Amino acid sequence: MAFSSFFKSPRAVFAASIALRITFLLYGLWQDANSPMKYTDIDYYVFTSAARFISNGQSPYARDTYRYTPLLAWLIYPTVWPGQFWFSSGKILFAIGDVAAGWMMFRILKEYRNMTEERALKFASIWLLNPMVATISTRGSSEGLLGVFVTALLWAVLAKRIAIAGFLLGFAVHFKIYPFIYATSIVWWLDDQTLGKKTNTNSQSASSPTDKILAFLNRQRLALAVYSLITFGVLNAVMYTIYGWPFLEHSYFYHLIRIDHRHNFSPYNTLLHLKSSPHATSSSFELERLAFVPQLLLSAVFIPLALAKKDLPSTMLAQTFAFVAFNKVCTSQYFLWYMMFLPYYLPDSTLLQSPTIGISALVLWIIGQVAWLQQGFQLEFNGHSTFVPGLWASGILFFLVNVGILGIIIHDTKSKNRSTVKSSKKRSQ
Repeated sequence: MAFSSFFKSPRAVFAASIALRITFLLYGLWQDANSPMKYTDIDYYVFTSAARFISNGQSPYARDTYRYTPLLAWLIYPTVWPGQFWFSSGKILFAIGDVAAGWMMFRILKEYRNMTEERALKFASIWLLNPMVATISTRGSSEGLLGVFVTALLWAVLAKRIAIAGFLLGFAVHFKIYPFIYATSIVWWLDDQTLGKKTNTNSQSASSPTDKILAFLNRQRLALAVYSLITFGVLNAVMYTIYGWPFLEHSYFYHLIRIDHRHNFSPYNTLLHLKSSPHATSSSFELERLAFVPQLLLSAVFIPLALAKKDLPSTMLAQTFAFVAFNKVCTSQYFLWYMMFLPYYLPDSTLLQSPTIGISALVLWIIGQVAWLQQGFQLEFNGHSTFVPGLWASGILFFLVNVGILGIIIHDTKSKNRSTVKSSKKRSQ
């Protein structure tokens, strides 16, 4: 009874989400001080070091392995101030971002999924009360902060606040490259039916190719393109003016050639490890450089064109899931990229409607990670060579599990009737 009443109170749910993150933050301080295995993510030390270089009037790229926009180092500038609290302020900012993203999810579920407050809180809690989400942000990963921008982008598009959506899209792509994949689905979704305009199907079928192109380029689509490109262009111009070529090299071009292999669940992991060796022989054909082809075709072309007009949030989930699964570098932080869309997809999904399929998918997803982590632990902490068949086989297993789950998400989204995407309040109750 108390559990049921808990989800009737937004204050209780959000207080619990904040308490969860405070608990992890305090535990992290204890573990960092008392354990050789640190709680704080290595990336957080990279971020704070970059902020320290900025405080000394230098470029954040003076910090080796800093591969992000200078905005991130600017946002956590207080971490350079004396004291443990200020050093942890970046983690606090990321945790606040987590909760803010959860609040926006709650509003989207109520206003654009037409859920009751209680049901919306339950599904928003998939993010708000998720220990994995809270852990990643409180360890010092900036993915939770990115969740604010992407969730706000979804809200702005659903609310048809096109200028805000364009600004957020441009800002999100500058902050982290991958959100550019959402541009295709958003543009495809913004048709006359979505915008509430009446269309004459007879005239459309008889119109010329030029007329169809002009009809496609409606005011909202053009506005989205203009606002997003201006935002992205201005931010890049400012950063390039201040930091020059290193900004472009480390923020963008590096990601095209990166060969990170540590903590990488991707089936490309073993190949990347071999390529990282200083004694590796060069080849005219490098398979890992073609990894982006199936990744981008699926996430930025095929999935949005096939699904976006059915259901935009679920399409963005499928896009992100495909992007992460097929990426040549796949780490635990990237899972947050698609977890932020689960609250919109799960209510009517096969994974929830069929407990057998849902539980099996979750168990296999966890087993895939555990299998890889066990082999990774043997390699990195015990010094055992587990590349083949251990790491390689577990990477393949995890990839196949992800492809299976992606197939379910695509099937569910494709089966939706566009007219019923906004379910009625009666149905949600």
